[in-house]
Amino acid sequence: MSKYVLVTGCAGFIGFHLCRKLIEEEYKVIGIDNINSYYDKKLKKKRLEILSQINLNTKNWKFLKIDLVDKDSLLEIFQKYKPQTVINLAAQAGVRYSIKNPTAYINSNILGFYNILECCKIFKVKNLLYASSSSVYGGNTKIPFSENDSVNHPISIYAATKKSNELMAHSYSHLYGFACTGIRFFTVYGPWGRPDMAPMIFADAIINKKTLKIFNYGNMSRSFTFIDDVIEILISLINKPAVPDENFDSRNPNSATSWCSHRIFNIGNDNSVGLLTFVNMLEEELGLEAIKDFVSLQRGDVVNTISDNTNINKWIGTYPKTSLKKGIKIFIKWYKDYYN
Repeated sequence: MSKYVLVTGCAGFIGFHLCRKLIEEEYKVIGIDNINSYYDKKLKKKRLEILSQINLNTKNWKFLKIDLVDKDSLLEIFQKYKPQTVINLAAQAGVRYSIKNPTAYINSNILGFYNILECCKIFKVKNLLYASSSSVYGGNTKIPFSENDSVNHPISIYAATKKSNELMAHSYSHLYGFACTGIRFFTVYGPWGRPDMAPMIFADAIINKKTLKIFNYGNMSRSFTFIDDVIEILISLINKPAVPDENFDSRNPNSATSWCSHRIFNIGNDNSVGLLTFVNMLEEELGLEAIKDFVSLQRGDVVNTISDNTNINKWIGTYPKTSLKKGIKIFIKWYKDYYN
């Protein structure tokens, strides 16, 4: 195991849970985050407080407030700690916000990721994991979504930046010989989740009797993926870096495998749930009824998502399995506790 693991976006939802698990498993973790104001900073700072409290016993945690566009600061961190494993979760998130503010996505998701790749190259990092998204599947109608499907038609700026990340990582892996694994996350939810995502938005609306917009008149579905499943898989991928596929088929340009050490995996529940079913489950757990407003589909939204887990199951022998009913129960308990 390498001496240090570097996690970017450590104050974010997935980053926080991953760092907590790594610290508990006695990895030495360097976390960086710019603590931007895209959503409530108090939530991000509370996550960091918890990581610091865990660290009182282990002394395996170091947080640094850094923006990925600050290449000089990144170089200093890589020079000082020389991480051999890097997990890049920092990004400007959100499909809808990317329509309003595309510049933030180019800076963070393109320039920031380029800086990470350069640091990995210069300091000979052995294993890079990076966040992609199920959004790259865009307007694809074939479901479930497979890593072997074409993803050449993104329907949001956010999705386009994530597809760009996959291409950039493949090039760097081929040119400089380090392992890269791209993760296409499918609607991750759970305790300490992002306030801009459906579970938090819907729970807030139901509890506070706000009108809840039901997009596409409810004709949508998602692979809701519980955070604990995601972290278990990420830990497995840290311990099993990408390697070239000896059976790679060069005739399939969309193959999830490669002749270089670059692979892409879905991490998503293979049970897609309809939007209205999801709302009903929240209502049942909260004991309240939502005030619903049925509206048309928003620009950039994917109508249906469902994850094909063949490749991740073949690679590490598992995939997300927590039922939505169980996950919502855990999420709502946390939500009530945190928001009193």
